[in-house]
Amino acid sequence: MDINQFHKAFKLQGKSFSSKVDLITFSEEISLEVFLFMKEWFDEKLFIEVKTSGSTGIPKVIQLQKKLMVNSALATGEFFNLQENTTALVCMPVNFIAGKMMLVRALVLGWHIDVVTPTSNPLKDIDKNYHFSAMVPLQLNNSLKNLHKIKKLIVGGGAVSFELLTKIQHIKTDVFATYGMTETITHIAIKKLNNFDSVISSTVDKSKNNIPSCAENDVKFRYAELVSASHYKTLPNIKLATDARGCLIINAPKISEEIILTNDLVELFSETEFKWLGRFDSVINSGGIKLIPEQIEEKIAEIVSQRFFVTGIPDKLLGEKLILIVEDESSKSESLKVSIFAKIQQLTKLNKYEIPKEIYVLDYFIETETKKINRQQTLNLLNLY
Repeated sequence: MDINQFHKAFKLQGKSFSSKVDLITFSEEISLEVFLFMKEWFDEKLFIEVKTSGSTGIPKVIQLQKKLMVNSALATGEFFNLQENTTALVCMPVNFIAGKMMLVRALVLGWHIDVVTPTSNPLKDIDKNYHFSAMVPLQLNNSLKNLHKIKKLIVGGGAVSFELLTKIQHIKTDVFATYGMTETITHIAIKKLNNFDSVISSTVDKSKNNIPSCAENDVKFRYAELVSASHYKTLPNIKLATDARGCLIINAPKISEEIILTNDLVELFSETEFKWLGRFDSVINSGGIKLIPEQIEEKIAEIVSQRFFVTGIPDKLLGEKLILIVEDESSKSESLKVSIFAKIQQLTKLNKYEIPKEIYVLDYFIETETKKINRQQTLNLLNLY
């Protein structure tokens, strides 16, 4: 496809366009961000400038080739079988890659898209149904009552909590987690998050879609196990490998002219399927035992409903010691710490090395522009050094 053209079936806010000039002019009525993107997409340059999220380092501006963005859009369309005339809702900021790529997919694949102002509850005032959309976990959590308006939903920008996982299991919408980064032009792999009922029904007797109260917790944990066991699967034309550290190597010639070396620790099942374990640069070496924070957090999520994360801080004896930081605005931080510590002691999934040595409570966490937790800046609030 010529990047200076758009699919003949493309519609924006229900309107078709005879030329890119008409499209750019109309886009100014939607928002400045959409207008600026359309101008940049149809200009003479072969690339788009995009800011990275800053969740794993200092935010930076990188250049993504438009032809590779087109290939990424085609791969998403093929993976989810989203053809021309697909209806889609754009409810994420267009100044970041996730929002930009929703527009690119629509332009390339001939979708009918509506763009709304990004909010924490984007479906609240929506009276239409859509085939496809993308959200962050906070938007998903706040949209549960209206999620039936979306047929397929991808979720990125952060982990989906244990509590939220249990809430989406009986929703008809197909929900998927995404793996990717700005450098890979959003997602290169997809993981199923819900609609495991056919598996659950073989182990738990359900009546009229209501879980018996005596088995409710067992079912919740079973869902969590199924999601954990559900592996990421790559989009078309992407092959994977690992380096000596066990970190993911991505070979995706249609979306990156260079092989991408990541700091993501994974368990590789095939060249197209993997389980994400955590970040290599966040591994904690505590007394010679290597601890992966993300794996520990997945276990603790079953007992802590507040936002939290674990990390390591310097320790004279262990080198680094594991601590847990919880976000809670209430004035009951001491009682909360006691309650959480008691629950952790009873959590059999944690081995003795994975039990935090200390628990801290903060009123708020510092976030990146894309609403991810900025772990280092949040840790700095504690003044532990």
